[in-house]
Amino acid sequence: MSVIATICARGGSVGLPRKNIKPLHGKPLICYSIEQAQSCDFIDKIYVSTDDQEIANIAEKAGAIVPFIRPPALAQNETSKLDVIQHLVNELENKKQAVDVIIDLDVTSPLREVDDIRNCYAMLTPDIDLVITGYESLKNPYFNMVEADQNGYVQLSKKSTTIYTGRQSVPKVYAMNASIYVWHKASLAKGLWGNQKIKIYEMPHERSIDIDTPFDWKLVQLLMNENVTCKI
Repeated sequence: MSVIATICARGGSVGLPRKNIKPLHGKPLICYSIEQAQSCDFIDKIYVSTDDQEIANIAEKAGAIVPFIRPPALAQNETSKLDVIQHLVNELENKKQAVDVIIDLDVTSPLREVDDIRNCYAMLTPDIDLVITGYESLKNPYFNMVEADQNGYVQLSKKSTTIYTGRQSVPKVYAMNASIYVWHKASLAKGLWGNQKIKIYEMPHERSIDIDTPFDWKLVQLLMNENVTCKI
């Protein structure tokens, strides 16, 4: 069985320019994900999909494979990561590279630990299509998340016949952190929320920060300074 890691890293970034290769504690951000994948002996090859030659050079120097420069049409702000992964897998299969399992690691989640990847991979049994990661949400649609109706009045996002008076009593909900996705290749074409059997692997808040803004960057730096960080 062929298990690959995919890392999607485009050159453009609105919230934090060039964040994918911005130095974090002495090395480019993308290197954290590459090194984590290298520490997983069940991952056969690590592929980076990028539209940017500088990112490609850094990724290859770190030990990843960059099989092509991603076309501009797949490097827009609105581009779906799933489309990028599917494009990468199709290109590999066109070159006769077998792909059975895809482990996607988000560049902007450097605080994940190698054990998080291992545990997600272990959860992908033959009867499960996809494993995603997330953390218990501090806000809950049964209790303190609201949305506006057509008249502009707000009400709870998720209605229930039970009246909840405290957050501790409501059904547990998760916020996706996009850190890790693990697919069977056969399930990839179904999309994310199609007719799939999906499991979630729970990560703590301190390992679930997705760097999108300068504030996120500073928060990750602070956690690393306090040694609450990933273990390579």
